Amino acid sequence: MKISVTGRIPEEVVSLLRQGHEVEVSVEDRPMDRQRLLASIGDREGLLSMITDRLDQELLDRAPCLKMIANCAVGYDNIDLQAGSARGIPVSNTPGVLTEATADLAFALILATARRVVEGDRRTRTGQFKFFAPFLFLGTEVNGKTLGIVGLGRIGKAVARRARGFDMRVVYHDSRRIEASEEKALDVQYSDLKALLSEADFISLHVPLSPETRHLIGPQELRSMKSTAYLINTSRGPVVDEAALVEALREKRISGAGLDVYEHEPALAPGLTELENVVLLPHVGSATVETRTNMARLAAENLLAGLRGEKPPNCLNWDAITKPK
Repeated sequence: MKISVTGRIPEEVVSLLRQGHEVEVSVEDRPMDRQRLLASIGDREGLLSMITDRLDQELLDRAPCLKMIANCAVGYDNIDLQAGSARGIPVSNTPGVLTEATADLAFALILATARRVVEGDRRTRTGQFKFFAPFLFLGTEVNGKTLGIVGLGRIGKAVARRARGFDMRVVYHDSRRIEASEEKALDVQYSDLKALLSEADFISLHVPLSPETRHLIGPQELRSMKSTAYLINTSRGPVVDEAALVEALREKRISGAGLDVYEHEPALAPGLTELENVVLLPHVGSATVETRTNMARLAAENLLAGLRGEKPPNCLNWDAITKPK
C-alpha cells in the first residue's frame, strides 16, 4: 500500500514501514507544507502524521483511498476525529511512551522558573555578572512547597512522583477523582480548581485540549493565584489565555511562568518575549532521542495494524467506525 509520512522519523522505523509498502517520507525538520500534503494525499492508503498537520474535512475529502491515520503525538486536536469516523478511517495516537520525558521537562520548568536559570544564563553570557552579592538575583526554593497538578493522567502522576524528591505537598484537580488507594500511593490530595489555584506555589497543567479546557486558565484563574506562584504549561497552548498571562506576568500578579506550548503556536502573544519572568521553550516536551524514536515506532505499529484491517493498539475511534450503520 502507499504510505505518506509527513515528518522526518528514524530510518529504522521507515524500514519497518517499507516492508511490503511504498513509503514517501518528508525528510525536512519542519512541518510539511499544507499544499504539498493536499496534493500528495489523493492515492495514499496510510498516513503517519505529525501534530502540526491539520487533518480536516478538506484534506479527508481529497483522500478517497485513506484507510488509516497514525498521529505521532499523544494529542490529536489537529485531527477531525468525527470526520475520520464518518469515513470509516481509524485514527491512533502515541500515549504512554512520552510520559517520563514530558514529566521531566515540566519539572525542569519548575526549577528553571523558581531559580531564574534562563535569566541568570542570559546575564552571565552578556557580561552582566560582575560580582557575587548575598541578596542579589534571588529565586525561590522548590523544596517543601505546594505543587498543584491540574490533570492527573499519566504525565500528571509522573510529575507527582518527581515532587516526592523535593518533599513537596501535592494537590491535584481532575474531572475524575482517582481511587483513595492511588491517592495514598502517590501522596496526593484532591482539590477543586479554585482552592488549588489559591494555595499552590507551583501549578502544572496536564490536561488535553477540549472545549471544556480551552482557556481553563484565564484572567479570573490568574487572579486567584498567589502573587508568589508560578504557572507551568506543557500540555496544550490554548489551555491558557496567553494574553491574560502576559498581563499577569507584566503586572507581577504572579511570580513567573514556564511554557513549552502556546495558544497560537508557533506565534507568541504580543509582549511575551519581552518579559524576564517567563521561560519559553519551543515545544520540546517529548524531545529526547529515546522518546521520539519510541513515538515514531508506536505510530508505525498503529499504522501497519490499521492497514492490515486490525484494531490499532492505540485507536481513538474504533467503536465509532465498527458500530452498525
